[in-house]
Amino acid sequence: MKNSLYTQVIGTIALIISLVACTTKPGGETKPNIIYIMLDEMGYFEPSYMGNEMLETPNIDKMATEGVFFTNAYAGASLCAPTRVSLMTGRHMGHASMRSNSGGMPIRADEKTVASILKEAGYATGGFGKWGCGNRGTSGVPEKHGFDIFYGYYDQVHAHTFYPKYLIKNSEEVLLEGNDGYHYKGGTHAQNSIFEEAVKFIKTNADKPFFCYLPWTPPHGLWGIDEDDPSYLHFKDKAWKVEKSWREDDGIRYAALLHKVDTQIGEIFQLLKELELDENTIVFVCGDNGGQAYFRSEENPNGLFGPNVNPTTGEVFKGSKGNIYEGGLKIPMVVRWPGKIAPDTKNEFVWYFPDFMATVADIVNVEKPTECDGLSILPTLFGKGLQKEHEYMFWTGGGRWAVRSGDWKAVSAQFKGKSPVDWELYKLTEDKGEITNVAEAHPEQLKKLIDYAFEAFEEPVKGEIYDQELYAKDHKTNLPKPPKNKSPK
Repeated sequence: MKNSLYTQVIGTIALIISLVACTTKPGGETKPNIIYIMLDEMGYFEPSYMGNEMLETPNIDKMATEGVFFTNAYAGASLCAPTRVSLMTGRHMGHASMRSNSGGMPIRADEKTVASILKEAGYATGGFGKWGCGNRGTSGVPEKHGFDIFYGYYDQVHAHTFYPKYLIKNSEEVLLEGNDGYHYKGGTHAQNSIFEEAVKFIKTNADKPFFCYLPWTPPHGLWGIDEDDPSYLHFKDKAWKVEKSWREDDGIRYAALLHKVDTQIGEIFQLLKELELDENTIVFVCGDNGGQAYFRSEENPNGLFGPNVNPTTGEVFKGSKGNIYEGGLKIPMVVRWPGKIAPDTKNEFVWYFPDFMATVADIVNVEKPTECDGLSILPTLFGKGLQKEHEYMFWTGGGRWAVRSGDWKAVSAQFKGKSPVDWELYKLTEDKGEITNVAEAHPEQLKKLIDYAFEAFEEPVKGEIYDQELYAKDHKTNLPKPPKNKSPK
C-alpha cells in the first residue's frame, strides 16, 4: 500500500513537472501563443495602411501602428497551394514536395510542418481555413502533420465557394445548413463557421500555449457574401460597377469580404485582451501571394483596387498573382507582439515564407528541422541581436525560375534556362518595377544568380494518394460557368 501511494505521488509530481515544461521556455518564461493569419489574394497595396483609399482595413492598420510592417516580405510561391506548402514546411520552391496549383496534391507523410514542431514543443495546434497541402485520402492531411484540429477546406478548388455543402474537420465532412454549393447564395457562410471554430479553439486552449493557423479564403473570389452582412451593407452603395466579372457589383463584394475578415481580426484581438493573453501572443497577418488585378478596365488597367500600384507614387509592380515578378510575390506583412516588438515600426528586411518555421523554432527554443530553408527573423522582430541574411531566395512558377540575392533579382524566360540569354536581371533597389533588364551590363552578377538557381533546384519527391475517389471528391464543384464573354479574373 505504501509503495502504491509512493508511486502515485511520484507520478503526480512527474506529471506536474512535464506540464510546466510544456508551457514554459528554459528560464521560466511562459511560451507565447502564436497566431498566423493569411488572407487569400490580399495584395501588397490593398491594406489601407499602405495608402489604399478604396479598401478599408482598420484593424490591420491598427496592427501596423502597434507592431511592425514589412516592406520586403515575400510569399513562398505566387499561387495558393505551393505558397501554403512553403509556409508550413519551411521549404522553398526548389525543395518543396508540391509546387503546382492543381489543387489537392499532397505533401509527403514524413514532412515536418510548423504545427508538428510546435505540437512536439507542447502546443495545442489548430488550423481554420484553406489548407491546400493535401486532400483527404492522401499523405498530406493536416491532422497527420501536427494539427490537433483542422477545420475548413482541404482542397483549394473546394474553397472557390463560400457556400459549400460541407466543410471538413479532421477529414470528416461537416454539413453546412442551407447550402447547396452555389457560389453566391446559401444559408451558412463558410467564413462565419470557420471563424467561430477558431474562436472556440482559442477559448478552449487559453490556459496553455497554442498555435492558431488561420489561412482564410477572403477576399479571394468567387465573391459570395450575405447581403445582410454588416461589411456588405457598409459598401453596397458604392458606385463601383465592374465588367468582365460574374456580377457588376463584384468589386463591392470584394471590398466587403476584405472588410469582413479585417473585422474578425479585430474581434480576435479583443478576445485576446478579454482572456488576458494579448501580451503573450505574437500575431502575423499577411497575404498569401501577390495581388490579382481584378476588375480591370480602360480606366483601371491595373485593377479596380490597384493591388500592385503604389497609390502615392503610381509605381507599378510588374506582374501579378501567378508569375514570379514582384507583383506575383511581394505581400503585405504585419507582426504584432506587445512589449516585444517595437510599435509603429517600418522594416525593410528581406524575407519570405520559409523563414516562418525557423522563426517559430527560435521563439520556442527548439532546433529547426534540418530540411528547413528558412532563417529566423527574431533579431529583426526584436530589434536586437545579429540578423542573418539569405545568400539567395528561390522561386518557381509559371514555367519559370526567379532568384534574389541582395539587391539583385534574376528571372528566367523558361524553366531551367541555362544560357544567360534565357534570363533577365534587375537591380531592385533602383528598379522596383522590374522595367530595365540589365543582364548584358552585369554578366558576372547574372551568372552568380543563375548558379544559385541551379544549386537551389531539386526534382520534387511527391506525396501519395491513398484513396483516389476521396481525394477527388472535394475537388469537384457545381459552380456554374461564367456568363458569356466574362471571366472571374
